[in-house]
Amino acid sequence: MVLKGIKLRIYPNAAQQLKIKLNFGYNRFVWNQMLAMMIQRYENNPEAPFLNAFALNNLLPALKMEYIWLKEAESTSLQSTNHDLVEAYKRFFKAHKGFPKFKSRKFLKQSYQSKMNIRLIDKYHLKLPKLGIVRYKCGRKITGKIKSATIRLSATKKFYAILLIDTDINQLNKTNQPVGIDLGVSDLMITSDGKKYPTVRFDKLLADRKHYWERKLARRRRQAEKEIAWDRHNQVVEPRTLADFKNYQKAKIMVAKYSEKIANQRNNYLHQLTKQLVTNYDVIKIEDLKAKNLMKNHSLARAIANQAWRKLRLQLEYKCIWYGKELKVVNPYKTSQLCSNCGYDDGKHPLEIREWTCPQCQTHHDRDINAARNILQA
Repeated sequence: MVLKGIKLRIYPNAAQQLKIKLNFGYNRFVWNQMLAMMIQRYENNPEAPFLNAFALNNLLPALKMEYIWLKEAESTSLQSTNHDLVEAYKRFFKAHKGFPKFKSRKFLKQSYQSKMNIRLIDKYHLKLPKLGIVRYKCGRKITGKIKSATIRLSATKKFYAILLIDTDINQLNKTNQPVGIDLGVSDLMITSDGKKYPTVRFDKLLADRKHYWERKLARRRRQAEKEIAWDRHNQVVEPRTLADFKNYQKAKIMVAKYSEKIANQRNNYLHQLTKQLVTNYDVIKIEDLKAKNLMKNHSLARAIANQAWRKLRLQLEYKCIWYGKELKVVNPYKTSQLCSNCGYDDGKHPLEIREWTCPQCQTHHDRDINAARNILQA
């Protein structure tokens, strides 16, 4: 049994949409209250013990007594919010990922998680706590026990339910084949047996339409800000905000729509490649690249961001666990400099040099395939 996430597009009616948005607000309020309390607690006594999720959950009844409307919230979602806050603190302490931030209702993406009373009615309807029966659409058959559901509103104003399901996965046949993978820019992946998986610039395929709406968004924002400034200057009783400008909001959604489409196309491509890799190989070795450092090269930053190396690695990690395969991460140090045949170090090669010949054993190398073979041997 493995835990698997399945993303469903849901179609709540008007009353259900209102309940979902209220739950976003309830969970955002609890997050901000608990975060403010933990900050104040540390300022008052830096030696005070860190509060875990259980301790924060014990504070919820008192919070509900003070703010009666919190009793309308889906109870397990508030507990999940406390858990997420504690995890954010842990990432800050252990991995220095950034201190937890207060949440705003202006954030484009909103979500909350429920963990009880979730079940499928049929292949078109889903029962969710506090919402009742909601219509959904999914292109695959859903089997297994539902552990949780994360209700999400995207930047394009679409509602989704991400189900975490405990299910069985059919194991893939063993191939007894290892592979080393070099990650690149001109080609997304290059394997040690000479296969090259091309880069697809999804951002360029939709660039014209996206840039068209980005320009419109910028113009409409400038115009809206002028009118907002005029309201304030003339001390209008109810000055307008950006939310009151429908043309601006439309352009904002259109930009988000094209960004979402680019992300979906890229994600689908990565799923196809990673499934192919875990099907064909039993041991997969990849290099431990730090994309954040590489993106300091501004001429390559956009191309590197399009590659989504981190997402590719995450997909390989959980798919190897699912299908009983092994993923090894190796240090990329000198993988492009060493001859994979004899081990001779030929020094650094500029990026424009794609092929070279080892002066010691006379083996002619394709730069990327040689690196992949060194990764396999690491």
